[in-house]
Amino acid sequence: MYAPQDTTHPPAYALCSSDGQNIYTVDEHNSRVQCILVSGPHVIKTGSIEEVTAWWSQKSSNGDDPQDPASPLRIHSIPPGSMVVPGLTDSHCHVLEYGASRTIPLDQATTLEGIALIRQYIESNPDIYDDKSKVIEGWGWDHASWPHETLPTATDLDTDPILCGRPIILQSRDGHALWVSPATLRANSPIPDHSDGGIIIRDHEGNPTGIFLDNAQDLISRPPATDSDLEKRFQLTVAEALSHGLTSLHDAGFKPESLAFFQSRVETKGLPIRLYGMRYFDENAPYWGDQTAPLIGDENSRLTARSIKLFADGALRTGGAALYEPYTDNPSTNGVMRLAPELLNTIIPNFLRDGWQVNVHAIGDRANGAVLDAFEQALKNTDVSSLRPRLEHAQIMTQSDIGRLGKLGVIASIQPTHVTSDMGFAEERLGPERVKGLYAFRSILKSGARITLGSDFPVEQVNPLAGFFSAITRTNSNGTSPHGPGGWFPDQRLTREEALRGMTIDPAYASFTESNLGSLVPGKRADFVILSQDIMTIPVTKIMDTKVLATVIDGEVVYGQI
Repeated sequence: MYAPQDTTHPPAYALCSSDGQNIYTVDEHNSRVQCILVSGPHVIKTGSIEEVTAWWSQKSSNGDDPQDPASPLRIHSIPPGSMVVPGLTDSHCHVLEYGASRTIPLDQATTLEGIALIRQYIESNPDIYDDKSKVIEGWGWDHASWPHETLPTATDLDTDPILCGRPIILQSRDGHALWVSPATLRANSPIPDHSDGGIIIRDHEGNPTGIFLDNAQDLISRPPATDSDLEKRFQLTVAEALSHGLTSLHDAGFKPESLAFFQSRVETKGLPIRLYGMRYFDENAPYWGDQTAPLIGDENSRLTARSIKLFADGALRTGGAALYEPYTDNPSTNGVMRLAPELLNTIIPNFLRDGWQVNVHAIGDRANGAVLDAFEQALKNTDVSSLRPRLEHAQIMTQSDIGRLGKLGVIASIQPTHVTSDMGFAEERLGPERVKGLYAFRSILKSGARITLGSDFPVEQVNPLAGFFSAITRTNSNGTSPHGPGGWFPDQRLTREEALRGMTIDPAYASFTESNLGSLVPGKRADFVILSQDIMTIPVTKIMDTKVLATVIDGEVVYGQI
């Protein structure tokens, strides 16, 4: 469990490695040191154990210690072979949605067997079992991983006698599709003929099948979560995150209530983890970017937000990513733009003009191109790079658009585990040439653009080491890929150093917190993680065996022990 935020701090201490310089500071020189000296919530000195203790003794004798100068310096040693890195950041995740996804973990089902998981959930909750009017929600079904890649239907949810007649709403793994039951279809009827920026899947007679893609998901009414629901989801996510060494999360909020919940919790209980929030954009609301201050929080806050989150298109798995050319495996479509290019060319420059960071979900090459066009348009009147705009995902890009990333100062917020999840079906979906622009991490770096790494959980697992492993190997955990053990398009692999920076200092930059977070240098917050193995030097086959021994925020242990 995580420890509550507290304003008091333990006495100063030094954390040292006994068998070498195994503390990776991730400073501008990627320096390694033997010790860091922590006083209160900050790192105040780094160096050898002799340098750190001598410095402390001098400060204490001069009466400069902010704590009790007479107190002896405690020294903690990390186990042999272990390492220390700055606190890890997931730069694209869905905090409350992850907690909700654990209610019925449909990601465990590789076929329609997920129906059995729903039945088990109903049978284990008497209040739901006895009341067939209660809405049942789940998350994680993924038809792209099923043996026969066919979308399910509402009728499938009525084949089980326990499920039959119940209102059921199931979110897809990528968050871009809903699968609903016949009872839910009836409750939301009449279903309109069209959804701007979305797709209503229909049968050969024109009737909705029970699958709604992207903006069409808004046609399905869902019961609002209670404060108790949100708190339970939050606690579950935070406990999981801290146990995997995550000290900061960038919430790419699907829902507008996320940021409101975080703000309320700051006021009532504080936050046990750092959060960078992205505000929800409602295309149907009047423009408000010039009426609301962009920044929430300051450098000392655990909750900060100064960005707006837009959705340019859908997802590759569900065929909603907007492409220039039709899908190779489905030539009837080239995906969907959730926001028209004309609207992007208006709202993106407006938000940037008014001081907002603009973060845009863009998967397909057409969507990424349209967003970069809008950023380029904004450049005529605004210093875009100073506002650090982000392409969230930046999955499929043309070579010319990759080149524009660096020139415009646009950050690529990428998710390495998507590579290993998608590589099995990507070429069939995109064709042998276009697929070369998918997850082209090395090409993005060569353009001069910054990258920042995330998981997109609950789409992928919380463990950031899975992203580290995928980034540097581009293989499954067993060392295989469609292109062999060297990795899928191995020329696009990242180095370990690049991957570590993409999980520490680069996401700090992407959230305007690099002066306080992201590296272990004097004056910054003492957020760090102790890992059981040195992931920078051990064989790649051993990386996923690494354990988190301790997670520390503001100098205090919030998971494990030191």
